[in-house]
Amino acid sequence: MMPPENIDITRNIKTIEWLKSELLMTVASLYEILVRGIKGSQDALVDVLANIVFVTYILGKRLGVSYSRIDMRIEDKIKLGILEKHKIEDWHGDLSSLKQYLDRNRNRS
Repeated sequence: MMPPENIDITRNIKTIEWLKSELLMTVASLYEILVRGIKGSQDALVDVLANIVFVTYILGKRLGVSYSRIDMRIEDKIKLGILEKHKIEDWHGDLSSLKQYLDRNRNRS
């Protein structure tokens, strides 16, 4: 019989493998939605995008990365992109918009 710590390690490995598979399947679903066109499938698009974020956070946790560390890295990437005038920021202002959104929601908590 395996010791309890081996069972936990095995379970964690299986969970990580399942999450990796789930992430790949969800990204494939995103591509499928984009090929078909997003008109009329806005709910499906939102569901797929939310699942990518959701699975990424859970996968990070299983790999030993805290939610707050992921959040901090996202904030750092946004700030750096704004400072370096990333193309998406330069063309559309998306990074500034995302920063404002995250700042507003952080202040509500």
